[in-house]
Amino acid sequence: MNKTKTAIVVIFVIAIGCYFIFNLGQYLTLEYAHSQLGAIQVYKDQNFASAALIYLAVYVAVAALSIPGAVILTLIGGAIFGLGWGLLIVSFASSIGATLAFLVSRTLLRDWVQSKFGDYLAPINRGIEKDGSFYLFSIRMVPLFPFFIVNLLMGLTPIKTISFYIVSQIGMLLGTAVYINAGSELAQITSLSGLVSGSLLFSLALLGLFPFIARSIVNSSQRNKLMKKFVKPKKFDVNVVVIGAGSAGLVASLIVAGAKAKIVLVEKHKMGGDCLNTGCIPSKSLIRSGRIMSYLRRSEEYGINNGSGDVDFTKVMEQVQAIIKMIEPHDSIERFTSLGVECVSGEAFIESPYTVRVGDRVINTRSIIVSTGARPLIPPTQGLDEIDYLTSDTVWGLRELPKHLLVVGGGPVGCELAQAFNNLGALVTQVDMESRIMVREDPEVSAAVTEQFAKDGINVLTDHRLVKFGQDDGQAFMEAEHQGQTVRVEFDKVLLAIGRKANVEGFGLEELEMPLTPKGTIEINDAMQTAYPNIYACGDVVGPFQFTHMASFQAFFSSINAMLGGLWRLKAKYNVVPWATFTDPEVARVGLSEEEAKTRNVNYEVTRYDMDHLDRALADREAHGFIKVLTVPGKDKILGVTIVGYHAGELIGEFVFAMTHGMGLKKISAVTHIYPTLLEANKFAANAWRNARLPKKYFPWTEKFFRWHRK
Repeated sequence: MNKTKTAIVVIFVIAIGCYFIFNLGQYLTLEYAHSQLGAIQVYKDQNFASAALIYLAVYVAVAALSIPGAVILTLIGGAIFGLGWGLLIVSFASSIGATLAFLVSRTLLRDWVQSKFGDYLAPINRGIEKDGSFYLFSIRMVPLFPFFIVNLLMGLTPIKTISFYIVSQIGMLLGTAVYINAGSELAQITSLSGLVSGSLLFSLALLGLFPFIARSIVNSSQRNKLMKKFVKPKKFDVNVVVIGAGSAGLVASLIVAGAKAKIVLVEKHKMGGDCLNTGCIPSKSLIRSGRIMSYLRRSEEYGINNGSGDVDFTKVMEQVQAIIKMIEPHDSIERFTSLGVECVSGEAFIESPYTVRVGDRVINTRSIIVSTGARPLIPPTQGLDEIDYLTSDTVWGLRELPKHLLVVGGGPVGCELAQAFNNLGALVTQVDMESRIMVREDPEVSAAVTEQFAKDGINVLTDHRLVKFGQDDGQAFMEAEHQGQTVRVEFDKVLLAIGRKANVEGFGLEELEMPLTPKGTIEINDAMQTAYPNIYACGDVVGPFQFTHMASFQAFFSSINAMLGGLWRLKAKYNVVPWATFTDPEVARVGLSEEEAKTRNVNYEVTRYDMDHLDRALADREAHGFIKVLTVPGKDKILGVTIVGYHAGELIGEFVFAMTHGMGLKKISAVTHIYPTLLEANKFAANAWRNARLPKKYFPWTEKFFRWHRK
């Protein structure tokens, strides 16, 4: 405990001790106020300034120490100073005292509370950061809430001190005036219970709700103002128009059609979107081909001599397209038409919240769902327009393996494709401006992948900032700045994989002046609703998680809310979000990483199980990696899981299920897993948590018991 905290605790203990030892509470009673009122008024008439200062100091001390008695002091203030001066003095005294109590709570308790319960408090913290002043103002206007509790609780939140003081000063003014006014008749008050009428308290409570009501009215007014610009059709052609037939749009369309509502799905390019055509499916197919080649190089480990193979890169890329063709029927126009979805090919344009134009056709719709996805982000780098660069969209057109491939970006896409091309025989250099690749994961995860990349022969250049691209006598090159030095890398092809940009241009959002986030995605609420009440959005175009499974997750809420049309709203909660990076070793995670837990001041315990102990991993000669589980201290509640190793993306599923349904490690430990399987690793990780908490101090006694039992 630092000196400041120690001093506060000492002062607090002394003050509270004096309060009880000297029975100071007797001076904060209605009886004592009646008995001393005349003398106090005489002193005030003779020494107004000193009386006001003494009264203010006493009030501040009582409020700062959270001692019951503020109501009596407020009444006395009204009786002594009258409505005008009384309101002025009490208003400042109560606000100053409340702020001191707030600061005491913040100094002594906030760090401890946030570290212990940070995960649970995260939604509250975000709400306070966004609308803390609004909520505090509403509470301050309702005298039914004990103000000293409000002071202490608000001290645990991120609200700024100056905001707390100003809002308290204004918010408590009306309630203070009521009690000051009542205090002017203190001689006639015989009981605090009869101080103000029930109807008055009820009116004040309603007044406290006024900001919420007003906010709702303002929001509704703003939305109505937006909608008034457009003519609402007397009749609608369909219930929902979905723009974009990627993962989010397809799932939303199936849900709407499944409910027997009329729907039109508009796609300007290919059904299936990025996931089928340029993302998940082709990349995993390419990774598989590369993985097979890596096994051929390792064949002697498995007792197979002279294992070899030649890469026919053209055939590799053709089989990638063949797999896309195999899956294509699942997302085809024919299938969705058979399920009740009207599929329209063409470019959609939102003319109004009620109308979407596709070519010459105008569709009147009750709701619109925007699921237009995202595209590779192209950095504004000097000379980039002079070279023939690749992205995750265009790389699938390659039919000749690059001799030297430069991959720009150390995220999941960059890492997956860098290793896949390296396995297929390309010389790969990977460059990233961050200090390590896979920066969203814990450092030990990045280190495990980096170590494998080094074994594979991938040249990883981190902490390198792009400066320019260019060509020198037909040789493409990149220049980057690293620790003040210029680094030059020559290459045949460059793949840009530094992120994705939401597709929000060219189909009417600009004309609607649709609000966007600082990241360029469509701004939505937790019901997937945009600024326009009947326009919803989901998937990569809104984020924050650009995963196919999260697009499907958001599509559920978008479709249900779009069909209900405001009658009821389902709100999405991102409590359990899993993802995987399909490198070798694979990396999978759900919930918090250690780095995130530290950043958010979430207290945690770590349980780790190393895969080199697992029989199936040893049998498959894939005994590397680990499972790391973060739990609530002293409990088996799972905060997050990171898995690095063979088939991590499959293993994570059991933990995702457990977290989704509120199960802890004890439940996983109690499950029988087939031997020998990789899935046993999850049970062993759970057992490791239990073993670390065995009551070992009692073992000597049990040993004595069993020794006696053998006699």
